[in-house]
Amino acid sequence: MAGVEKMAREENGQAGDQVTSLSRAVERKRYTPVLLEEQEKEAEDLRSVLTRKLKKKCLCSPSRAKELVLGFFPILSWLPQYRPKEYLLGDVMSGLIVAILLVPQSIAYSLLAGQEPVYGLYTSFFSCIIYAVLASSRHVSVGIFGVLCLLVGQVVDRELQAAGYTSEGGRNQTGMTGAGNLTAGMTCDQSCYAISVATMLTFMAGLYQVLMGLFQVGFVSVYLSDSLLSGFATGASLTILTSQVRHLLGLKLPRVQGLGSLVKTWVSLFQNLKDTNLCDLVTSLLCLLVLVPTKELNDRYKAKLKAPIPTELLVVIVATLASHYGRFEERFHSGVAGTIPTGFQPPQMPDWSLIPNVALDAFSIAIIGFAITVSLSEMFAKKHGYTVDANQEMYAIGFCNILPSFFRCFTTSAALTKTLVKDSTGCHTQLSSLVTALVLLLVLLVIAPLFYSLQKCVLSVIIIVNLRGALRKFGEIPQMWRVNRVDAAIWLVTMATSALANTELGLLVGVAFSAFCVLARTQRARAAKLGRAGESGPYEDLSAYRGLQAHVGFIVFRFEAPVYYANQSLFKKALYRCTELDPVQEAALRRKEQQQQNKKRKKEKDKEKEEEAGLEGRGGASPDSGVATVAQLIVPEKRSFHTLVIDCGPVLFLDTAGVNALKEVYRDYKELGVGVLLAQCNPSVLDSLRRGGYLQQGSDEAQLVFCTISDAVGSTQSYCTENGGCEIDSHC
Repeated sequence: MAGVEKMAREENGQAGDQVTSLSRAVERKRYTPVLLEEQEKEAEDLRSVLTRKLKKKCLCSPSRAKELVLGFFPILSWLPQYRPKEYLLGDVMSGLIVAILLVPQSIAYSLLAGQEPVYGLYTSFFSCIIYAVLASSRHVSVGIFGVLCLLVGQVVDRELQAAGYTSEGGRNQTGMTGAGNLTAGMTCDQSCYAISVATMLTFMAGLYQVLMGLFQVGFVSVYLSDSLLSGFATGASLTILTSQVRHLLGLKLPRVQGLGSLVKTWVSLFQNLKDTNLCDLVTSLLCLLVLVPTKELNDRYKAKLKAPIPTELLVVIVATLASHYGRFEERFHSGVAGTIPTGFQPPQMPDWSLIPNVALDAFSIAIIGFAITVSLSEMFAKKHGYTVDANQEMYAIGFCNILPSFFRCFTTSAALTKTLVKDSTGCHTQLSSLVTALVLLLVLLVIAPLFYSLQKCVLSVIIIVNLRGALRKFGEIPQMWRVNRVDAAIWLVTMATSALANTELGLLVGVAFSAFCVLARTQRARAAKLGRAGESGPYEDLSAYRGLQAHVGFIVFRFEAPVYYANQSLFKKALYRCTELDPVQEAALRRKEQQQQNKKRKKEKDKEKEEEAGLEGRGGASPDSGVATVAQLIVPEKRSFHTLVIDCGPVLFLDTAGVNALKEVYRDYKELGVGVLLAQCNPSVLDSLRRGGYLQQGSDEAQLVFCTISDAVGSTQSYCTENGGCEIDSHC
């Protein structure tokens, strides 16, 4: 008997050891997910935030005052540190070369803006000085820009027509009085009214830019993509080209306004082709034959040339001499630049009565000018290893428009061509802009009247030749399409609208279409079922890579976009498609089948009662009357997975609709016995989940949200191993 008890104790001890070893094995298999402890954030109300920021901005101290002054006038920072031995030669050379290019272009682009040539020289002179003082960029060259000149010219022509002036004259064609000296009086003829409109437009554009700088909205430039700006510039270039063809042919035609102006202009040109001035046509062809090849040579050998060949200035000098001594104006009735007076006019206030007419046009001009200036300044700052302040650039270009508007100037911005020349000829600081301004001052005081006989067709040729860069974009369309079709579509839509409809409308349509493309990308976001390579590899799309394996009983789903009101239904559809299980339809089908089964059982019971009643009437009993009818139960279909893991890594944010969509997914799948886990949620998404009620206060978030997909899968597998099943009600 004692031996039997001893054997029993030994068997019990062995069994206990087996249980202990089994529990230890389970403990070794148990998966421990990574848990991150969030930092506590101090709650700060709106009043304290505003008070703190106001104190920071309004702090008055000597150091703060010095910081503000140096920040607003960057020249005070770099000028005391100027190194003449290293910088002076390059700055002087680049300033001289840019001035040589700028003189003929200033005269030419005045024609595009609908102004007298002297106003283009004024504009270039004042903008160079102001930008040198206020700009944070060291290499950007500011001056007349073709697209802005086109926009100014369109507004000027519209207001001239509204005021009763014609394109080639008007109610008073006496011109500017005191031509030899601008300090004399001036009658308000068509030229006077045209510059009044341009100065008011320029003042308003500069005011918008300064206000945007004050409100720190320099970030708006990021919404104007490179493809949008490039398409807009190319469409505007087509309009500029079309507007200058009449001068190439010597036709005196008014500039067409409104929608479809490009097509209407070409129709008008073909209708009046018989009136072509042969002298202007021959001069234009000769200038094109000289300028185009030399420009191509400058572009091809710019690395070997110390300075670009000043072909434009040489063409202007030769054409002016030929027109003067050949008397083209008297003999062939060629259009010439006319009197370009010397000196400066006294400053005058803009015509405030024109504000309602030009306020809306000025806003689009302000946005375009600022975007071009900031993009160029950032590009060259990155190239040379320094930083620029976008808001300070907005101040600089804004005051380049506000202050010169009192001196009869029109809108300016950064110019790509002259900036490239400035950079390639050794520019180090904005001292080169001051050198350019000195050369322009010499031209304004002494040389300007010598350009009286310069033909307008030569100026038009200069404008058209400088459009080559924008027009070359048409040859890059196939490459743009291969690289990114969305960007190519934005370019095409913006270009076509700017050219065929209206320049300002083209910019608006381009911005709207870009925003639509961004929304469309979230509407067509990629959804994928993920798998893993090995035990430690990353989770990637099963349809994109070979050798990936999905976990048995799990589906890992990724939606590559934010989940918000506009795409939350698409998120659910993509999820249902990847899991091949729509819980809403499945639940509806089960309810329908349940109802049918209930009706069937009811009919069977009624039939059994009738049969029992008949048998009792005959005094017999059914042999099966004692056998209970077995109810048919609905057995759910066997699922291929018991847990759904949603990878929230690409989900940048959630709004209320997105949180509600996740709550519906969790609830619907839970009813079918499928668990829903979230992985790789960023802090913003977690905060939205808490605020939206997905993560209830007091609940264990560690059972619903995991730091990685591996944690979500490993934790669930460990739970299933320990409990012998994956009942979601007990797990989550």
